[in-house]
Amino acid sequence: MSKVDLERWDVENQEFWDSTGQHIAKRNLWISIPSLLVGFSVWLMWGIITVQMKNLGFPFSQSELFTLTAIAGLTGATLRIPSSFFIRLAGGRNTIFFTTALLMIPAFGSALVLQDKNTPLWVFQILAFLSGFGGGNFASSMSNISFFFPKRMQGYALGMNAGLGNFGVTTMQILVPLVMTIPLLGAFSGESMILTANSGTIFKRIMAGSETWLANAGWVWMLWLIPLAFFGWTGLNNIKTDHVTPGLKNPIISFGRISWLLMIGFVTAAVGLYFILTFKTHTWVKWVALPGVIAATVFLMKSLSPGEIKKNLERQFKIFDHKHTWIMTIIYTMTFGSFIGFSAAVGLSIKFIFGVKHVMVDGIMTHTMANPDGPATFMFAWVGAFIGALIRPIGGKLSDKVGGAIVTQWVSIVMVVSAIGVGYYAKLAYQSATPQDYFMPFFVLLVILFTATGIGNGSTFRTISMVFNEEQAGPVLGWTSAVAAYGAFLIPKVIGEQMKATTPEYAMYGFALFYAVCAVLNWWYYLGPKKEYNNP
Repeated sequence: MSKVDLERWDVENQEFWDSTGQHIAKRNLWISIPSLLVGFSVWLMWGIITVQMKNLGFPFSQSELFTLTAIAGLTGATLRIPSSFFIRLAGGRNTIFFTTALLMIPAFGSALVLQDKNTPLWVFQILAFLSGFGGGNFASSMSNISFFFPKRMQGYALGMNAGLGNFGVTTMQILVPLVMTIPLLGAFSGESMILTANSGTIFKRIMAGSETWLANAGWVWMLWLIPLAFFGWTGLNNIKTDHVTPGLKNPIISFGRISWLLMIGFVTAAVGLYFILTFKTHTWVKWVALPGVIAATVFLMKSLSPGEIKKNLERQFKIFDHKHTWIMTIIYTMTFGSFIGFSAAVGLSIKFIFGVKHVMVDGIMTHTMANPDGPATFMFAWVGAFIGALIRPIGGKLSDKVGGAIVTQWVSIVMVVSAIGVGYYAKLAYQSATPQDYFMPFFVLLVILFTATGIGNGSTFRTISMVFNEEQAGPVLGWTSAVAAYGAFLIPKVIGEQMKATTPEYAMYGFALFYAVCAVLNWWYYLGPKKEYNNP
Protein backbone atom coordinates (compact mmCIF):
# COMPACT_ATOMS: atom_id res chain seq x y z
CA MET A 1 0.00 0.00 0.00
CA SER A 2 1.58 3.29 -1.09
CA LYS A 3 1.36 6.46 0.96
CA VAL A 4 -0.89 8.22 -1.58
CA ASP A 5 -2.72 5.47 -3.50
CA LEU A 6 -4.52 2.85 -1.40
CA GLU A 7 -4.48 -0.53 -3.16
CA ARG A 8 -6.55 -2.24 -0.45
CA TRP A 9 -9.55 -0.68 1.26
CA ASP A 10 -11.99 -2.84 3.23
CA VAL A 11 -13.58 -0.75 5.97
CA GLU A 12 -16.40 -3.24 6.58
CA ASN A 13 -13.68 -5.57 7.91
CA GLN A 14 -13.43 -4.63 11.58
CA GLU A 15 -9.82 -5.76 11.92
CA PHE A 16 -8.75 -3.65 8.90
CA TRP A 17 -10.74 -0.68 10.18
CA ASP A 18 -9.19 -0.81 13.65
CA SER A 19 -5.61 -1.39 12.49
CA THR A 20 -5.40 0.75 9.34
CA GLY A 21 -8.61 2.24 7.96
CA GLN A 22 -9.75 4.41 10.87
CA HIS A 23 -6.60 6.54 10.99
CA ILE A 24 -6.54 7.13 7.24
CA ALA A 25 -10.27 7.83 7.02
CA LYS A 26 -10.19 10.42 9.79
CA ARG A 27 -7.19 12.19 8.27
CA ASN A 28 -8.98 12.47 4.92
CA LEU A 29 -12.15 13.67 6.66
CA TRP A 30 -10.38 16.43 8.59
CA ILE A 31 -8.63 17.73 5.50
CA SER A 32 -11.82 17.49 3.45
CA ILE A 33 -13.92 19.50 5.93
CA PRO A 34 -12.05 22.86 5.76
CA SER A 35 -11.64 22.50 1.99
CA LEU A 36 -15.39 22.09 1.66
CA LEU A 37 -15.97 24.94 4.11
CA VAL A 38 -14.03 27.38 1.94
CA GLY A 39 -15.78 26.05 -1.15
CA PHE A 40 -19.14 27.00 0.38
CA SER A 41 -17.74 30.37 1.42
CA VAL A 42 -16.54 31.32 -2.05
CA TRP A 43 -19.70 30.01 -3.68
CA LEU A 44 -22.12 31.97 -1.48
CA MET A 45 -20.02 35.04 -0.69
CA TRP A 46 -22.12 37.14 -3.08
CA GLY A 47 -25.03 36.94 -0.65
CA ILE A 48 -23.06 39.16 1.75
CA ILE A 49 -20.98 41.11 -0.77
CA THR A 50 -24.12 42.35 -2.54
CA VAL A 51 -25.55 43.70 0.72
CA GLN A 52 -22.40 45.76 1.23
CA MET A 53 -22.35 46.82 -2.43
CA LYS A 54 -25.83 48.23 -1.82
CA ASN A 55 -24.62 50.04 1.32
CA LEU A 56 -21.59 51.45 -0.52
CA GLY A 57 -23.66 52.88 -3.34
CA PHE A 58 -22.69 50.59 -6.21
CA PRO A 59 -24.94 51.57 -9.15
CA PHE A 60 -26.96 48.34 -9.33
CA SER A 61 -30.65 47.70 -8.71
CA GLN A 62 -32.23 45.28 -6.24
CA SER A 63 -32.96 42.73 -8.97
CA GLU A 64 -29.43 42.99 -10.40
CA LEU A 65 -27.91 42.29 -6.97
CA PHE A 66 -30.20 39.28 -6.49
CA THR A 67 -29.05 38.11 -9.93
CA LEU A 68 -25.43 37.82 -8.76
CA THR A 69 -26.35 35.38 -6.00
CA ALA A 70 -28.60 33.48 -8.40
CA ILE A 71 -25.86 33.14 -11.04
CA ALA A 72 -23.44 31.68 -8.53
CA GLY A 73 -26.18 29.36 -7.32
CA LEU A 74 -27.06 27.99 -10.75
CA THR A 75 -23.47 27.48 -11.83
CA GLY A 76 -22.47 25.76 -8.59
CA ALA A 77 -25.45 23.44 -8.82
CA THR A 78 -24.69 22.55 -12.45
CA LEU A 79 -21.03 21.83 -11.69
CA ARG A 80 -22.16 19.35 -9.06
CA ILE A 81 -23.47 17.09 -11.81
CA PRO A 82 -20.04 16.26 -13.29
CA SER A 83 -18.48 16.52 -9.81
CA SER A 84 -20.67 13.61 -8.70
CA PHE A 85 -18.58 11.30 -10.86
CA PHE A 86 -15.07 12.70 -10.34
CA ILE A 87 -13.90 10.26 -7.67
CA ARG A 88 -14.18 7.17 -9.84
CA LEU A 89 -12.57 9.02 -12.75
CA ALA A 90 -9.75 10.86 -10.99
CA GLY A 91 -9.37 9.72 -7.38
CA GLY A 92 -10.19 11.51 -4.15
CA ARG A 93 -6.83 13.16 -3.52
CA ASN A 94 -6.48 14.43 -7.07
CA THR A 95 -10.05 15.73 -7.12
CA ILE A 96 -10.11 17.53 -3.78
CA PHE A 97 -6.71 19.15 -4.33
CA PHE A 98 -7.49 20.38 -7.85
CA THR A 99 -11.01 21.62 -7.20
CA THR A 100 -9.87 23.43 -4.05
CA ALA A 101 -7.05 25.13 -5.98
CA LEU A 102 -9.54 26.29 -8.64
CA LEU A 103 -11.31 28.39 -6.01
CA MET A 104 -8.39 30.80 -6.16
CA ILE A 105 -9.66 32.09 -9.52
CA PRO A 106 -12.91 33.71 -8.29
CA ALA A 107 -11.36 34.67 -4.94
CA PHE A 108 -8.44 36.51 -6.55
CA GLY A 109 -10.62 38.06 -9.26
CA SER A 110 -13.13 39.36 -6.74
CA ALA A 111 -10.35 40.90 -4.65
CA LEU A 112 -9.28 42.93 -7.68
CA VAL A 113 -12.60 44.17 -9.08
CA LEU A 114 -14.31 44.97 -5.77
CA GLN A 115 -11.86 47.86 -5.36
CA ASP A 116 -13.69 49.94 -7.98
CA LYS A 117 -17.36 51.02 -7.89
CA ASN A 118 -17.20 51.68 -11.63
CA THR A 119 -16.64 48.00 -12.44
CA PRO A 120 -19.43 47.03 -14.85
CA LEU A 121 -22.09 44.53 -13.83
CA TRP A 122 -20.99 41.93 -16.38
CA VAL A 123 -17.60 41.59 -14.64
CA PHE A 124 -19.29 40.78 -11.35
CA GLN A 125 -21.58 38.35 -13.19
CA ILE A 126 -18.55 36.50 -14.61
CA LEU A 127 -16.96 36.22 -11.17
CA ALA A 128 -20.24 35.04 -9.65
CA PHE A 129 -20.34 32.49 -12.48
CA LEU A 130 -16.82 31.27 -11.61
CA SER A 131 -17.70 31.13 -7.91
CA GLY A 132 -19.72 28.08 -8.91
CA PHE A 133 -16.48 26.09 -8.51
CA GLY A 134 -17.21 26.15 -4.78
CA GLY A 135 -20.71 24.80 -5.20
CA GLY A 136 -19.55 21.93 -7.36
CA ASN A 137 -17.03 20.78 -4.78
CA PHE A 138 -19.70 19.49 -2.40
CA ALA A 139 -20.70 16.59 -4.65
CA SER A 140 -17.17 15.26 -5.11
CA SER A 141 -16.31 15.78 -1.45
CA MET A 142 -19.33 13.86 -0.16
CA SER A 143 -18.86 11.10 -2.71
CA ASN A 144 -15.22 10.78 -1.66
CA ILE A 145 -15.86 10.63 2.09
CA SER A 146 -18.60 8.03 1.65
CA PHE A 147 -15.95 5.53 0.49
CA PHE A 148 -13.71 6.02 3.53
CA PHE A 149 -16.16 4.97 6.26
CA PRO A 150 -18.17 1.79 6.98
CA LYS A 151 -21.94 1.84 6.59
CA ARG A 152 -22.55 1.94 10.34
CA MET A 153 -20.72 5.29 10.47
CA GLN A 154 -22.08 6.87 7.28
CA GLY A 155 -24.51 9.17 9.09
CA TYR A 156 -21.73 10.48 11.32
CA ALA A 157 -19.06 10.83 8.64
CA LEU A 158 -21.27 12.44 6.02
CA GLY A 159 -22.92 14.61 8.64
CA MET A 160 -19.55 15.87 9.88
CA ASN A 161 -18.23 16.54 6.38
CA ALA A 162 -21.39 18.23 5.18
CA GLY A 163 -22.32 19.87 8.47
CA LEU A 164 -18.94 21.41 9.24
CA GLY A 165 -18.44 22.07 5.53
CA ASN A 166 -21.73 23.95 5.55
CA PHE A 167 -20.22 26.18 8.22
CA GLY A 168 -18.61 27.86 5.25
CA VAL A 169 -21.88 29.75 4.90
CA THR A 170 -21.77 31.08 8.46
CA THR A 171 -18.01 31.58 8.38
CA MET A 172 -18.42 33.72 5.29
CA GLN A 173 -21.36 35.66 6.73
CA ILE A 174 -19.32 36.59 9.81
CA LEU A 175 -15.79 36.78 8.43
CA VAL A 176 -16.48 38.89 5.33
CA PRO A 177 -18.04 41.82 7.24
CA LEU A 178 -15.27 41.61 9.85
CA VAL A 179 -12.31 41.75 7.45
CA MET A 180 -13.89 44.69 5.63
CA THR A 181 -13.21 46.86 8.68
CA ILE A 182 -9.40 46.85 8.26
CA PRO A 183 -6.90 47.11 5.36
CA LEU A 184 -6.16 43.40 5.74
CA LEU A 185 -3.30 43.28 3.20
CA GLY A 186 -2.28 46.91 3.24
CA ALA A 187 -2.06 48.41 -0.23
CA PHE A 188 -3.44 45.20 -1.80
CA SER A 189 -6.76 45.86 -0.05
CA GLY A 190 -7.14 48.97 -2.21
CA GLU A 191 -8.44 52.35 -1.16
CA SER A 192 -11.14 52.43 1.46
CA MET A 193 -14.74 53.20 0.52
CA ILE A 194 -17.18 55.23 2.61
CA LEU A 195 -20.49 53.63 3.54
CA THR A 196 -23.51 55.61 2.42
CA ALA A 197 -25.91 53.52 4.52
CA ASN A 198 -25.86 51.66 7.82
CA SER A 199 -25.01 48.04 7.05
CA GLY A 200 -26.55 46.89 10.30
CA THR A 201 -23.67 44.79 11.50
CA ILE A 202 -22.54 43.64 14.92
CA PHE A 203 -19.15 45.05 14.05
CA LYS A 204 -19.77 48.66 15.04
CA ARG A 205 -17.19 50.10 12.67
CA ILE A 206 -19.31 49.19 9.66
CA MET A 207 -21.71 52.07 10.02
CA ALA A 208 -22.76 54.88 7.72
CA GLY A 209 -19.80 57.19 7.16
CA SER A 210 -17.14 54.65 8.17
CA GLU A 211 -14.34 53.23 6.04
CA THR A 212 -14.70 49.82 4.37
CA TRP A 213 -12.26 47.68 2.36
CA LEU A 214 -14.61 45.59 0.22
CA ALA A 215 -11.79 43.83 -1.67
CA ASN A 216 -10.95 41.87 1.48
CA ALA A 217 -14.05 39.77 0.77
CA GLY A 218 -11.92 38.09 -1.91
CA TRP A 219 -8.46 38.28 -0.32
CA VAL A 220 -9.51 36.54 2.88
CA TRP A 221 -10.15 33.27 1.03
CA MET A 222 -6.74 33.31 -0.62
CA LEU A 223 -5.24 33.14 2.87
CA TRP A 224 -7.13 29.87 3.39
CA LEU A 225 -6.84 28.33 -0.05
CA ILE A 226 -3.06 28.29 -0.38
CA PRO A 227 -2.41 26.16 2.75
CA LEU A 228 -5.48 24.01 2.06
CA ALA A 229 -4.20 23.13 -1.40
CA PHE A 230 -0.86 22.14 0.19
CA PHE A 231 -2.47 19.92 2.83
CA GLY A 232 -4.77 18.39 0.25
CA TRP A 233 -1.86 17.38 -1.94
CA THR A 234 0.29 16.02 0.90
CA GLY A 235 -2.34 14.51 3.21
CA LEU A 236 -5.18 13.03 1.13
CA ASN A 237 -5.39 9.59 -0.49
CA ASN A 238 -6.75 7.99 -3.65
CA ILE A 239 -8.53 4.66 -3.20
CA LYS A 240 -7.55 2.49 -6.18
CA THR A 241 -9.88 -0.46 -5.57
CA ASP A 242 -12.32 -1.61 -8.25
CA HIS A 243 -15.42 -0.19 -6.57
CA VAL A 244 -13.91 3.29 -6.08
CA THR A 245 -11.26 4.35 -8.63
CA PRO A 246 -10.10 1.46 -10.85
CA GLY A 247 -7.37 2.20 -13.37
CA LEU A 248 -6.35 5.49 -11.76
CA LYS A 249 -4.19 7.63 -14.06
CA ASN A 250 -1.44 10.08 -13.11
CA PRO A 251 -2.48 13.45 -11.63
CA ILE A 252 -2.08 15.42 -14.88
CA ILE A 253 -4.48 13.13 -16.74
CA SER A 254 -6.83 13.18 -13.74
CA PHE A 255 -6.82 17.00 -13.74
CA GLY A 256 -7.55 16.93 -17.46
CA ARG A 257 -10.57 14.67 -16.95
CA ILE A 258 -11.92 16.96 -14.24
CA SER A 259 -11.35 20.07 -16.37
CA TRP A 260 -13.12 18.56 -19.38
CA LEU A 261 -16.24 17.67 -17.44
CA LEU A 262 -16.25 21.00 -15.60
CA MET A 263 -16.10 22.75 -18.98
CA ILE A 264 -19.22 20.90 -20.10
CA GLY A 265 -20.98 22.04 -16.92
CA PHE A 266 -19.91 25.64 -17.46
CA VAL A 267 -21.20 25.62 -21.04
CA THR A 268 -24.63 24.24 -20.15
CA ALA A 269 -24.92 26.60 -17.17
CA ALA A 270 -24.02 29.56 -19.38
CA VAL A 271 -26.67 28.62 -21.95
CA GLY A 272 -29.29 28.23 -19.24
CA LEU A 273 -28.37 31.58 -17.70
CA TYR A 274 -28.53 33.25 -21.11
CA PHE A 275 -32.15 32.25 -21.58
CA ILE A 276 -33.13 33.00 -17.98
CA LEU A 277 -31.52 36.45 -17.92
CA THR A 278 -32.52 37.39 -21.46
CA PHE A 279 -36.16 36.52 -20.88
CA LYS A 280 -36.22 37.57 -17.23
CA THR A 281 -39.66 39.15 -17.57
CA HIS A 282 -41.05 35.66 -18.30
CA THR A 283 -40.79 33.97 -14.91
CA TRP A 284 -41.73 30.57 -16.35
CA VAL A 285 -38.53 30.36 -18.41
CA LYS A 286 -36.42 29.18 -15.46
CA TRP A 287 -38.71 26.19 -14.88
CA VAL A 288 -38.01 25.04 -18.44
CA ALA A 289 -34.36 26.07 -18.58
CA LEU A 290 -33.22 24.29 -15.41
CA PRO A 291 -34.38 20.77 -16.37
CA GLY A 292 -32.87 21.47 -19.78
CA VAL A 293 -29.52 22.36 -18.19
CA ILE A 294 -29.53 19.19 -16.10
CA ALA A 295 -30.46 16.92 -19.00
CA ALA A 296 -28.00 18.59 -21.39
CA THR A 297 -25.16 18.28 -18.89
CA VAL A 298 -25.70 14.56 -18.37
CA PHE A 299 -26.15 13.94 -22.11
CA LEU A 300 -23.05 15.90 -23.15
CA MET A 301 -20.89 14.31 -20.46
CA LYS A 302 -21.68 10.91 -21.92
CA SER A 303 -21.68 11.90 -25.60
CA LEU A 304 -18.61 14.11 -25.81
CA SER A 305 -16.24 12.34 -23.43
CA PRO A 306 -13.34 10.17 -24.70
CA GLY A 307 -13.85 6.43 -24.75
CA GLU A 308 -12.39 5.49 -21.38
CA ILE A 309 -14.20 8.27 -19.56
CA LYS A 310 -17.43 7.40 -21.39
CA LYS A 311 -17.18 3.76 -20.35
CA ASN A 312 -16.60 4.76 -16.75
CA LEU A 313 -19.54 7.17 -16.79
CA GLU A 314 -21.85 4.56 -18.32
CA ARG A 315 -21.18 2.32 -15.35
CA GLN A 316 -21.90 5.12 -12.90
CA PHE A 317 -24.98 6.27 -14.83
CA LYS A 318 -26.69 3.03 -13.82
CA ILE A 319 -27.88 4.96 -10.77
CA PHE A 320 -30.44 6.63 -13.05
CA ASP A 321 -32.13 3.24 -13.54
CA HIS A 322 -32.80 3.02 -9.80
CA LYS A 323 -36.18 4.47 -8.88
CA HIS A 324 -34.99 5.59 -5.48
CA THR A 325 -32.33 7.83 -7.01
CA TRP A 326 -35.16 10.07 -8.16
CA ILE A 327 -37.20 9.79 -4.96
CA MET A 328 -34.23 10.73 -2.78
CA THR A 329 -33.30 13.53 -5.16
CA ILE A 330 -36.68 15.16 -4.54
CA ILE A 331 -36.54 14.64 -0.78
CA TYR A 332 -32.96 15.86 -0.46
CA THR A 333 -33.87 18.95 -2.46
CA MET A 334 -36.33 19.75 0.32
CA THR A 335 -33.58 19.76 2.95
CA PHE A 336 -30.33 20.88 1.38
CA GLY A 337 -31.96 22.89 -1.40
CA SER A 338 -33.77 24.92 1.23
CA PHE A 339 -30.70 25.32 3.42
CA ILE A 340 -28.48 26.59 0.64
CA GLY A 341 -31.18 28.69 -1.03
CA PHE A 342 -32.24 30.53 2.11
CA SER A 343 -28.57 31.00 3.04
CA ALA A 344 -28.05 32.80 -0.26
CA ALA A 345 -31.21 34.89 0.02
CA VAL A 346 -31.50 35.77 3.71
CA GLY A 347 -29.23 38.83 3.71
CA LEU A 348 -30.95 40.67 0.89
CA SER A 349 -34.37 39.50 2.08
CA ILE A 350 -33.87 41.09 5.50
CA LYS A 351 -32.45 44.19 3.85
CA PHE A 352 -35.34 44.73 1.45
CA ILE A 353 -38.26 43.49 3.60
CA PHE A 354 -37.34 45.00 6.96
CA GLY A 355 -34.68 47.58 6.10
CA VAL A 356 -37.09 49.86 4.22
CA LYS A 357 -40.48 51.38 4.96
CA HIS A 358 -43.41 50.22 2.83
CA VAL A 359 -45.64 53.28 2.48
CA MET A 360 -48.30 54.64 0.15
CA VAL A 361 -47.25 57.61 -1.99
CA ASP A 362 -49.91 59.05 -4.28
CA GLY A 363 -51.91 55.85 -3.97
CA ILE A 364 -48.97 53.60 -4.87
CA MET A 365 -47.16 51.35 -2.38
CA THR A 366 -43.44 52.22 -2.41
CA HIS A 367 -40.52 50.23 -1.02
CA THR A 368 -37.61 52.65 -1.32
CA MET A 369 -37.65 54.72 1.90
CA ALA A 370 -34.88 53.64 4.30
CA ASN A 371 -36.05 52.33 7.67
CA PRO A 372 -33.68 53.55 10.41
CA ASP A 373 -35.39 51.20 12.88
CA GLY A 374 -34.82 48.13 10.71
CA PRO A 375 -32.91 45.10 12.04
CA ALA A 376 -29.13 44.87 11.70
CA THR A 377 -28.79 42.70 8.59
CA PHE A 378 -25.36 41.23 9.31
CA MET A 379 -26.28 40.62 12.94
CA PHE A 380 -29.02 38.19 11.97
CA ALA A 381 -28.14 36.90 8.49
CA TRP A 382 -25.70 34.25 9.73
CA VAL A 383 -27.76 32.73 12.55
CA GLY A 384 -29.99 30.36 10.59
CA ALA A 385 -27.17 28.90 8.48
CA PHE A 386 -25.02 28.55 11.61
CA ILE A 387 -27.63 26.48 13.42
CA GLY A 388 -28.52 24.48 10.32
CA ALA A 389 -24.88 23.53 9.77
CA LEU A 390 -24.18 22.92 13.46
CA ILE A 391 -27.07 20.50 13.87
CA ARG A 392 -26.45 18.49 10.70
CA PRO A 393 -24.05 15.98 12.32
CA ILE A 394 -26.62 15.53 15.10
CA GLY A 395 -29.21 14.73 12.47
CA GLY A 396 -26.87 12.09 11.05
CA LYS A 397 -26.12 10.49 14.43
CA LEU A 398 -29.79 10.53 15.44
CA SER A 399 -30.69 8.83 12.17
CA ASP A 400 -28.04 6.15 12.74
CA LYS A 401 -29.93 5.29 15.94
CA VAL A 402 -33.64 5.61 15.05
CA GLY A 403 -33.62 5.49 11.23
CA GLY A 404 -33.31 8.21 8.62
CA ALA A 405 -36.83 8.16 7.21
CA ILE A 406 -38.63 8.75 10.51
CA VAL A 407 -36.39 11.75 11.21
CA THR A 408 -37.02 13.10 7.71
CA GLN A 409 -40.78 12.75 8.22
CA TRP A 410 -40.82 14.98 11.29
CA VAL A 411 -38.46 17.41 9.59
CA SER A 412 -40.79 17.80 6.61
CA ILE A 413 -43.78 18.55 8.87
CA VAL A 414 -41.83 21.23 10.75
CA MET A 415 -40.67 22.76 7.46
CA VAL A 416 -44.26 23.03 6.15
CA VAL A 417 -45.47 24.85 9.25
CA SER A 418 -42.46 27.16 9.62
CA ALA A 419 -42.42 28.10 5.91
CA ILE A 420 -46.07 29.15 6.10
CA GLY A 421 -45.27 31.21 9.19
CA VAL A 422 -42.28 32.93 7.57
CA GLY A 423 -44.44 33.81 4.58
CA TYR A 424 -47.22 35.17 6.77
CA TYR A 425 -44.96 37.57 8.68
CA ALA A 426 -43.10 38.57 5.51
CA LYS A 427 -46.49 39.57 4.07
CA LEU A 428 -47.35 41.69 7.09
CA ALA A 429 -43.95 43.38 7.05
CA TYR A 430 -44.04 44.11 3.32
CA GLN A 431 -47.29 45.99 3.75
CA SER A 432 -46.20 48.05 6.74
CA ALA A 433 -44.47 51.36 7.35
CA THR A 434 -43.01 49.75 10.50
CA PRO A 435 -41.89 46.33 9.24
CA GLN A 436 -39.57 45.86 12.23
CA ASP A 437 -42.67 45.09 14.31
CA TYR A 438 -42.91 41.73 12.55
CA PHE A 439 -39.24 40.88 12.38
CA MET A 440 -38.82 38.77 15.51
CA PRO A 441 -41.55 36.17 14.76
CA PHE A 442 -40.30 36.09 11.15
CA PHE A 443 -36.75 35.50 12.33
CA VAL A 444 -37.62 32.83 14.93
CA LEU A 445 -39.62 30.85 12.38
CA LEU A 446 -36.81 31.21 9.85
CA VAL A 447 -34.32 29.79 12.37
CA ILE A 448 -36.67 26.87 13.03
CA LEU A 449 -36.84 26.28 9.28
CA PHE A 450 -33.03 26.31 9.04
CA THR A 451 -32.77 23.92 12.00
CA ALA A 452 -35.12 21.46 10.32
CA THR A 453 -33.13 21.59 7.07
CA GLY A 454 -29.93 20.81 8.98
CA ILE A 455 -31.39 17.76 10.72
CA GLY A 456 -32.95 16.63 7.44
CA ASN A 457 -29.66 16.96 5.60
CA GLY A 458 -28.17 14.37 7.93
CA SER A 459 -31.17 12.03 7.88
CA THR A 460 -31.57 11.96 4.09
CA PHE A 461 -27.89 11.19 3.52
CA ARG A 462 -28.17 8.34 5.99
CA THR A 463 -31.14 6.96 4.03
CA ILE A 464 -29.17 7.11 0.77
CA SER A 465 -26.23 5.23 2.26
CA MET A 466 -28.60 2.45 3.40
CA VAL A 467 -30.70 2.15 0.23
CA PHE A 468 -27.81 1.97 -2.27
CA ASN A 469 -24.87 -0.41 -2.47
CA GLU A 470 -21.27 0.60 -1.86
CA GLU A 471 -20.49 1.47 -5.50
CA GLN A 472 -23.67 3.44 -6.15
CA ALA A 473 -23.99 5.32 -2.86
CA GLY A 474 -21.19 7.79 -3.66
CA PRO A 475 -22.51 8.86 -7.09
CA VAL A 476 -26.08 9.04 -5.74
CA LEU A 477 -24.94 11.27 -2.88
CA GLY A 478 -23.26 13.52 -5.42
CA TRP A 479 -26.19 13.53 -7.85
CA THR A 480 -28.84 14.32 -5.23
CA SER A 481 -26.70 17.14 -3.88
CA ALA A 482 -26.28 18.47 -7.42
CA VAL A 483 -29.99 18.77 -8.10
CA ALA A 484 -30.69 20.08 -4.59
CA ALA A 485 -28.06 22.78 -5.02
CA TYR A 486 -30.27 24.48 -7.60
CA GLY A 487 -32.03 25.80 -4.53
CA ALA A 488 -29.18 28.33 -4.35
CA PHE A 489 -30.46 29.68 -7.67
CA LEU A 490 -34.19 29.13 -7.41
CA ILE A 491 -34.87 30.40 -3.92
CA PRO A 492 -33.17 33.81 -4.32
CA LYS A 493 -34.69 34.08 -7.80
CA VAL A 494 -38.23 33.23 -6.69
CA ILE A 495 -38.06 35.41 -3.59
CA GLY A 496 -36.66 38.29 -5.65
CA GLU A 497 -39.47 37.93 -8.21
CA GLN A 498 -42.17 37.79 -5.58
CA MET A 499 -40.74 40.78 -3.74
CA LYS A 500 -40.79 42.72 -6.99
CA ALA A 501 -44.44 41.71 -7.31
CA THR A 502 -44.95 42.85 -3.67
CA THR A 503 -46.03 39.33 -2.64
CA PRO A 504 -43.01 37.69 -0.90
CA GLU A 505 -45.37 35.39 1.00
CA TYR A 506 -46.27 33.52 -2.20
CA ALA A 507 -42.70 32.24 -2.46
CA MET A 508 -42.82 30.73 1.03
CA TYR A 509 -46.29 29.24 0.53
CA GLY A 510 -45.05 27.58 -2.65
CA PHE A 511 -42.07 26.11 -0.81
CA ALA A 512 -44.39 24.81 1.91
CA LEU A 513 -46.47 22.99 -0.70
CA PHE A 514 -43.33 21.33 -2.04
CA TYR A 515 -42.34 20.22 1.47
CA ALA A 516 -45.76 18.62 1.90
CA VAL A 517 -45.24 16.61 -1.30
CA CYS A 518 -41.87 15.42 0.03
CA ALA A 519 -43.50 14.33 3.29
CA VAL A 520 -45.96 12.17 1.34
CA LEU A 521 -43.17 10.59 -0.76
CA ASN A 522 -41.03 9.82 2.28
CA TRP A 523 -43.96 8.21 4.13
CA TRP A 524 -45.12 6.19 1.12
CA TYR A 525 -41.79 4.63 0.19
CA TYR A 526 -40.02 4.34 3.55
CA LEU A 527 -42.55 4.34 6.40
CA GLY A 528 -46.09 3.48 5.24
CA PRO A 529 -47.71 0.06 4.83
CA LYS A 530 -46.45 -0.22 1.22
CA LYS A 531 -42.89 0.91 2.02
CA GLU A 532 -40.13 -0.54 -0.15
CA TYR A 533 -37.42 -0.04 2.50
CA ASN A 534 -38.06 -0.08 6.23
CA ASN A 535 -37.07 3.29 7.72
CA PRO A 536 -33.60 3.32 6.08
